Amino acid sequence: MRQRAVGIKQVAGEAGVSVATVSQVLNAVEGARVSDETRARVHATAERLGYVPNRMARGLRTQRSQALGLIGDQIATTPYSGRMVLGAQEAALRHGFTMVLFNTESDQAVEERDIRNLMQYQVDGILYATMYHRVVDVPAVLRGVPTVLLDCESSDATISAVVPDEVAGGRAAVEELLAHGHRRIGFATNLDPVPATAGRLEGYRQALSGAGVPFDQSLVVADESESGGGYRASRALLERVDSPSAIFCFNDRMAMGAYRAAAELGLKIPADLSIVGFDNQEVIAAGLFPDLTTVTLPHHAMGAWAVDTLVAQLAGAGPDPAAHPLLMNCPLVRRSSVAPPSRSGAPQRP
Repeated sequence: MRQRAVGIKQVAGEAGVSVATVSQVLNAVEGARVSDETRARVHATAERLGYVPNRMARGLRTQRSQALGLIGDQIATTPYSGRMVLGAQEAALRHGFTMVLFNTESDQAVEERDIRNLMQYQVDGILYATMYHRVVDVPAVLRGVPTVLLDCESSDATISAVVPDEVAGGRAAVEELLAHGHRRIGFATNLDPVPATAGRLEGYRQALSGAGVPFDQSLVVADESESGGGYRASRALLERVDSPSAIFCFNDRMAMGAYRAAAELGLKIPADLSIVGFDNQEVIAAGLFPDLTTVTLPHHAMGAWAVDTLVAQLAGAGPDPAAHPLLMNCPLVRRSSVAPPSRSGAPQRP
């Protein structure tokens, strides 16, 4: 026989207080005149009896479901962006919200269907997330729905957004190489015209300029942002007569290819060649030998910020167009792939 759920009247009777007092305590009503001792007794009684709040009833009173929707292209199936989901979920829990997640696998028809499903769940607001930093057209169905963009941005300054600071991250990576004495630094970059490509190149150029090192376009080689692309770009750089003593790679996957190119050419890392990556994909960065110095994409922090911002909007705080989008700091993670250049300043082959 199914056991009946414990109601608020039972909690009140066991705690020796009124139903109104229990309601004020369990709903954290501001300004309620209830002593700390009574609050503690109500919470202890509710826990002992196994009382579970009726969210549907509360929603009817407050016109809130206490649920947020997160809709993303591939973030739930991509290991290195899953921390965005974790950061968002932890922040939602902290604010007393439940997170409803849909993963669209970059299918527009699926995305439209899932957004409408979220509307049927009557979520209070939506996080619209992407696997990598890019510019998006926000679906028309989200107009009028409290929305925050996560790891993407749009031209609409009325929609709050958070993205990595690609320029500062690229600058930090190259400044680390410059600080170790490198002056001839190659850049194995990405072919795709996404914000990260332009931003990290700009950071590379800013770091060189700040150190008084002339920019050399021939030291920038673009290929696909995978291990194979990193291998081909690095081979092209390292087979030059005036090869660089260090390579900044667009991401850790390209850095993995750079390690292979160095090994084939008989170069030791970091004695003969220093390498810095980007993303801090720990399976790669910590798994390479020597482990890779890289720049962290702040996925967890971005997920938490997005929820904090969405909850603030639900409480009546509007977005700040002057801060659109928010650029989240990308910290450098120092490991073992960077050292001063050899005396000649060029990679030393056996």
